[in-house]
Amino acid sequence: MKEVKSPKKPLIYYYGIALLVILVFNMVITPMLTRSQINEVDYGTFMKMIEDKQIGKVEVSSDEIVFTDKDNTKIYATGAMNDPTLTQRLYEAGAVFDRNVDSGNGLSPIVSVLLTSLVPMLIFILLGQYLSRKLMEQAGGKNSMAFGMGKSNAKVYVQSTQGIHFSDVAGEDEAKENLAEIVDYLHNPEKYTSVGASMPKGLLLVGPPGTGKTMLAKAVAGEAGVPFFSISGSEFVEMFVGMGASKVRDLFQQAKEKAPCIVFIDEIDAIGKKRDGQFGGNDEREQTLNQLLTEMDGFEGNNGVIILAATNRPESLDPALTRPGRFDRRVPVELPDLAGREAILKVHARKIKLADHVDFHTVARMASGASGAELANIINEAALRAVRSGRTVVEQADLEESIEVVIAGYQKKNAVLSDQERQVVAYHEIGHALVAALQSHSAPVQKITIIPRTSGALGYTMQVDTGDKYLLTKEELENKIATLTGGRAAEEVVFGEITTGASNDIEQATKLARGMITRYGMSKDFDMVALETVTNQYLGGDASLACSADTQRKIDEKVVEIIRTQHAKAIDLLEKNRDKLDELAKYLCEKETITGEEFMAILEGKEKLQ
Repeated sequence: MKEVKSPKKPLIYYYGIALLVILVFNMVITPMLTRSQINEVDYGTFMKMIEDKQIGKVEVSSDEIVFTDKDNTKIYATGAMNDPTLTQRLYEAGAVFDRNVDSGNGLSPIVSVLLTSLVPMLIFILLGQYLSRKLMEQAGGKNSMAFGMGKSNAKVYVQSTQGIHFSDVAGEDEAKENLAEIVDYLHNPEKYTSVGASMPKGLLLVGPPGTGKTMLAKAVAGEAGVPFFSISGSEFVEMFVGMGASKVRDLFQQAKEKAPCIVFIDEIDAIGKKRDGQFGGNDEREQTLNQLLTEMDGFEGNNGVIILAATNRPESLDPALTRPGRFDRRVPVELPDLAGREAILKVHARKIKLADHVDFHTVARMASGASGAELANIINEAALRAVRSGRTVVEQADLEESIEVVIAGYQKKNAVLSDQERQVVAYHEIGHALVAALQSHSAPVQKITIIPRTSGALGYTMQVDTGDKYLLTKEELENKIATLTGGRAAEEVVFGEITTGASNDIEQATKLARGMITRYGMSKDFDMVALETVTNQYLGGDASLACSADTQRKIDEKVVEIIRTQHAKAIDLLEKNRDKLDELAKYLCEKETITGEEFMAILEGKEKLQ
């Protein structure tokens, strides 16, 4: 549902409310309080008091008579009557004629001061506070540019940050070793000063999103038990000139007052980008950066303040920020390896109920390339799947299915494929798996399915290596390309026509083939020449060609040649093993999902393939 926000009222609206309240108080409330002190009596009572000579002061008007008793302690009022002899009788009774009998209102001096001075003042104060608060809200709150006035607004966590310790962070052993040294320094600074060593003033955590950079920073604070200042780099960015620099000064002033402590600046690339010196650049951001450089350089040694920062784009930072003396140490927080993924899964699995037979090693192998955040999401998806199935424990199948959910999305249970499309998808996926199995140096097939997914995939083939691979040979890359073309090749061999189902395969194959030429130097024509540059390596790696137009044309020709060769290779393998292709595709159509063991059993169950 779309959120409906109430429109902000103009300021004149609140001024109108204030004026109305004051008018009501002066015209209604004050007279009511005053009138409550006057006793209303009938004319007969007034006449009797005249006869008894109990009248003190009296004021006669055309419609009302106000008078007091003999002691002037009480005030009375009655209606005026047509009485010609009234004045004479009052005079004889000893009454004193007065113009303002009720001027004292019968009120004590204290009550009178309260009503006339203090109460209106209090109303003005309260209304002023209310109006200022409304004005502040309309301007964006007390932390806005108009009212922040250079305050850093950093979140301060004292003591263990939500109970996060190094034991809660798995898979990043190298990073934890670097940061454990910082914790030890905060606990025992004399151990380092006695040798003459000084700790780094700043540590820069770099790595892809979701690897646990922020959590590592909080774990340092949790282990050290010191105040932890957390702020995002974007919070320093202001429209008003000088506000960003003022926030930097305020942040470091607070840090010095609470030393020893840790200052953590997340996404520091928001203010730490390289200064280009171009006319009309972002002067405010550069001023903020200059102030940050000054503050970091101005720290005295061994003052107990440690600066941590995190970024996904270390190449974009200003060299003056990353030099020794500011950010002395760069701590890489990379994607976890196989052992790291298994450890991360076990850490997050503490919060859920697991079956006894769960094998995290298998799950970690299937989740190759996943970050810590993705692994946490896999565990949560498995728990949700168990709940949907009406079970109280998470089983191995839940974890494996959750990986598929992260990779390809949820199953589209309502998607109905025609028999023809179903057959095409089956042959397509078996084509991938069969080409992979018929080649050496290919990852084993883990699972094949033709159940449509919410990502748009009508089916997929999952290959899982037995371990992490850090180096790939030219042959292995060519085999990957051949495997990617295997789906389209199966469609050509069986049906003699092609479909749109190979779009993602084509994209991946082209990317691999281009990388072989431009980045890995696997072409005799270009040898070991770098033909493209890669930026943002932690954010997907944006590649841009760094060569002439003529060279680009030659690269395109070589890419087409590599893919055409591997495509022909895939067609040749499938044609030679057409019987296996038909048998496996028929079995997949019946079962919809088959495991790698079932696939290999059918493949090796009869005569060996050539």
